[in-house]
Amino acid sequence: MTITHTTVAAGPVVPSRGALRPLPLGDLRLTGGYWADWQQRNADTVIRHCETWMERIGWTGNFDAAATGRPFDHAGIEFVDSEVYKLLEAMAWQLGVQPDDELAGRYDRLVERVASAQDADGYLHTSFGRPWQRPRWSDLEWGHELYSMGHLLQAAIARLRTAGGGRLVDVAIRVADHLVDVFGEGGREAVCGHPEIEPALVELGRATGDHRYVDLARTFVERRGRGLLAPIEYGQEYFQDDVPVRDAAVLRGHAVRALYLAAGAVDVAVETDDPGLLRAVATQWTNTVAKRTYLTGAMGAHHQDEAFGADFELPPDREYGETCAAIASNMLSWRLLLATGESKYADLIERTLYNAVMVAPREDGRAFFYANTMHQRVAGTVPPEDEVSRRALSSLRAPWFEVSCCPTNLSRTLASVQTVFATVSDDGLQLHQYGDYEVDTVVGDGARAAFSVRSDWPRSGRVEICATADSDGPLALRLRVPSWSSGATLTVAGQAVPVEGDTVTVTRDFAVGDRIELVVPVSARITVPDARIDAVRGTVAVERGPLVYALESLDAGVDVRDVLVPAGAEPVDHGADDVRLPVRTHVVPEPTGLPYRTDADIDVDAGTVSTEPREVRLVPYATWGNRGPSTMRVFLPVG
Repeated sequence: MTITHTTVAAGPVVPSRGALRPLPLGDLRLTGGYWADWQQRNADTVIRHCETWMERIGWTGNFDAAATGRPFDHAGIEFVDSEVYKLLEAMAWQLGVQPDDELAGRYDRLVERVASAQDADGYLHTSFGRPWQRPRWSDLEWGHELYSMGHLLQAAIARLRTAGGGRLVDVAIRVADHLVDVFGEGGREAVCGHPEIEPALVELGRATGDHRYVDLARTFVERRGRGLLAPIEYGQEYFQDDVPVRDAAVLRGHAVRALYLAAGAVDVAVETDDPGLLRAVATQWTNTVAKRTYLTGAMGAHHQDEAFGADFELPPDREYGETCAAIASNMLSWRLLLATGESKYADLIERTLYNAVMVAPREDGRAFFYANTMHQRVAGTVPPEDEVSRRALSSLRAPWFEVSCCPTNLSRTLASVQTVFATVSDDGLQLHQYGDYEVDTVVGDGARAAFSVRSDWPRSGRVEICATADSDGPLALRLRVPSWSSGATLTVAGQAVPVEGDTVTVTRDFAVGDRIELVVPVSARITVPDARIDAVRGTVAVERGPLVYALESLDAGVDVRDVLVPAGAEPVDHGADDVRLPVRTHVVPEPTGLPYRTDADIDVDAGTVSTEPREVRLVPYATWGNRGPSTMRVFLPVG
């Protein structure tokens, strides 16, 4: 039997209340530039790449084997089901943006394979539950059953909001109903070792109108931090099971887990009208950004447990900065932006997208970083194009990993990236991210907000906005002024308008052809780290607009360890792809003893040969490693 549902065409997150509302899907269309190019590359290359690899190594075949009811050797780690679900989510969002019969056929066939493995009571996981496998829910710490099912629900929501329903939606509702029976009121008191089910349940509740799913998500959030998971060597904070969510002051433990949980907690707070819980997560965000976040927006300082470090523990050379953590960070920031309307959340989304997320894919979309360092000490290697890698921690981007959560996460992000560009409120339209796109939507009072936005962002800081329809009433158009900017100017119908603070608002009856121009200077600038980050004390970095820049040995002509920035040096800006910095080469003789000197010999130049300053080219951090093996660093020592 097919279950039918009605829902508005919408994006991944549709709260029932909040300061701002996301636009209906289709009301904002990318027309060109950076994000349209990458979204098309995702459609043409990344989706097929992920699909091909998962077929080749048996991850999609797990569902076929499970459906037979006969014993089989499970391919991949326990949670590879989730990668298939993220791929389906990416396909669904892409089909919502750009209908394609061939992709739709592949999508439908894959959905049928997934559906064939579902048990009669709704349970669906290919690693657990059959007579020859471990029992259901027998490894909540590491089994990822609820985590995987959460990604299934999110994939179904994408289909519900782009096609109004379908086979995967039926499957997901049966899964969710099963989880309510098992873990809801009177059921098993437990949580999953990897949060993810929480935001998925809330969104399914929003999409279907079934509040039982929101209630279960709230139950999972409230249970967290009460020691329900078995102790492990990394401590209970790894699972965020050490402190209740509303009592924590900062995000801690495994970065992706912490951020997914925080996103789910915001969803619960909004849907249950719990301002205390919302304030708690907002405080955690603030403290985490101020003390535990890299310049690129990346989160996660530890390799061994993929976790946040202590406050100001942000070593660039040992940075983990997993791509999935960056995506999860934006999931959290987007929810907080919708709930509060505060532009600081859009600022972090921008920084994280352009740097910590988009550093992951190779330019052709066929290889990826898993972890994202800001200081590559060894040139590394080029992984084989036809082999599965571990996590490419000391190599360049790899085509696929034993744990390939990041490529599929990137794909679903690219397929829906336009949904975080703009919002509406009762009185107007808010533009949070810039580029080339068209907006045509209705605000709360019925006024029409229709504009073309043109910008070569982030290469250029000029944003041209033109009304493409009459607003039929007063409309407040609010534009974000990035926190990194200084000296922004606004011109409305040829008249200058003062720009103060983190937003500027133009309120008027808009007529077709009305023009607004926002100019945000994006000149390259020196950035100095907080002195409490001891790993980069005495160094500087270079930024231009929202982009962080890096020096590669290919451009330095020497290993980046031998480069110093003269005190007071300023970058020379010839454009986004041609930022240069004066440096000198610092050559130290081969040591004959310990690599230290006495207090009497503290001159940095002692016993060295240094060249005269010369200009070297820096590259946007997200593009490093695309030209082959190279050492690289973002923070350069001053001397």
